[in-house]
Amino acid sequence: MSKAAAPVTEAPDRSDGPAHVAIIMDGNGRWAAARGLPRAEGHRRGVEALRRVVRASHELGIRYLTIFSFSSENWSRPASEIGDLFGLLRRFIRNDLATLHRDGVRVRVIGERDGLEPDICALLSEAEELTRGNTKLTLVVAFNYGSRQEIARAAQRLAREVAEGRRDPASIDADAIGAHLDAPDIPDPDLIIRTSGEQRLSNFLMWQAAYSELVFVSVHWPDFDKAALEGAIAEFGRRERRFGGLVAKTAS
Repeated sequence: MSKAAAPVTEAPDRSDGPAHVAIIMDGNGRWAAARGLPRAEGHRRGVEALRRVVRASHELGIRYLTIFSFSSENWSRPASEIGDLFGLLRRFIRNDLATLHRDGVRVRVIGERDGLEPDICALLSEAEELTRGNTKLTLVVAFNYGSRQEIARAAQRLAREVAEGRRDPASIDADAIGAHLDAPDIPDPDLIIRTSGEQRLSNFLMWQAAYSELVFVSVHWPDFDKAALEGAIAEFGRRERRFGGLVAKTAS
């Protein structure tokens, strides 16, 4: 039995809050270093934080939660750390997938799968297939993901359509590019949170973040919990969202 939370109930009506929250889960290594622990322990504790946040997201009425699990730039890390991260992914899916499915969580994966180890690809596909019909919360896992690379893939798909005579180049606009991204059916994030004090997107959802509210918190990811998530949502609620026009309050 995994350490995942008990079964969820129906989500409350929180229509004034963000429907889609995306999180850059930063600070595992710094959390471990501050305690004299190996980085691997920081990553392990980060998985525990993820379990808490998945549960809290449903309780707070969030419909979509996107997490930056492994970036395309993370390949530059030491091989031992990459092995630890992949091992955690394997264990998370094997130990928690049944619970996620039971709790009505749908898993989606964005990012490049070419070149990944076959068992990793199989686990990602299994998670998506098993949970395809679930509707309580959509957990979008950005794995081997980079936003510039995602936009480039969209451009390549459009270029192929033009080369094959299936598209007029003049028809390529922002909507066409958006429709060719990795998960075009997922709404853009209302709120993007980055933990550990860094204040940048780091190649995460740059197209989708055009009108997202950005909240940066100092807490390292392993210490992030429901209270921290509620704090970020409260900050979101205090923002005035203009979208280039008149004020649109995020909350009443």
